[in-house]
Amino acid sequence: MANLVIDIGNTLTKLAVFEHGDLVFDGFYENGEQLTTLISTHQIKQAIYSSVKKETPAWLENLQQTMQVIKFTNSMAAGITNRYVTPQTLGADRIAAVAGARHLYPGESSLVIDVGTTITYDKVDAEGNYYGGSISPGLNMRYKALNNYTAGLPLIDADGAFNREYGDSTETAIRSGVQNGLKYELTGFIESYTKHDTKLNIILTGGDSEFFDTLLKNSIFAPCIKIEPHLVLIGLNAALLQDND
Repeated sequence: MANLVIDIGNTLTKLAVFEHGDLVFDGFYENGEQLTTLISTHQIKQAIYSSVKKETPAWLENLQQTMQVIKFTNSMAAGITNRYVTPQTLGADRIAAVAGARHLYPGESSLVIDVGTTITYDKVDAEGNYYGGSISPGLNMRYKALNNYTAGLPLIDADGAFNREYGDSTETAIRSGVQNGLKYELTGFIESYTKHDTKLNIILTGGDSEFFDTLLKNSIFAPCIKIEPHLVLIGLNAALLQDND
């Protein structure tokens, strides 16, 4: 049986299809016709979704009329003991990503770094205990903040690369501050975590994961970093498989 997995984020909605635990399709939601074709092609009978938004989109409500659609909750995170002090405020994407790490690396500790609209750092230990992590502004948010909260700084295209220590113009100075700042932030967190757990898996996921992988390519941690762009989707599918057992 094929499973449809839906991750409704701050800016985009990701879709994935898993068959027998294997990812056979991934993409972004476009329209109802695309979804209908996807369901027909893979003969999908059930779905699971997580959302960072309070409102349920109309297309998802329509889907609920045609098949079993399960809303992911934090208590469904497969293999995870959630020790977060305020679990009701914990984003579903964060705990799903941790569950994805647990599914890929059972019995091992992992640091999940999810780089998208925000950057989150979350650790799960070898026993599956999750205590929390850190949240900071993402790449685009930092560029926009410099433009929005100052009188004269321009909005810089976030896609541009920068591989020097300092900028020699306003644009390159902004790039230096944002990109080098992020690089030092990431390596600082990784160093702090690995100091206490030398066997820690370091997993980079999220929409900007490839950009950040390039950003960290010259760091001492580069050989240790695992890129898994579908970690949240994997965690959601693991929850659906567990629900079926």
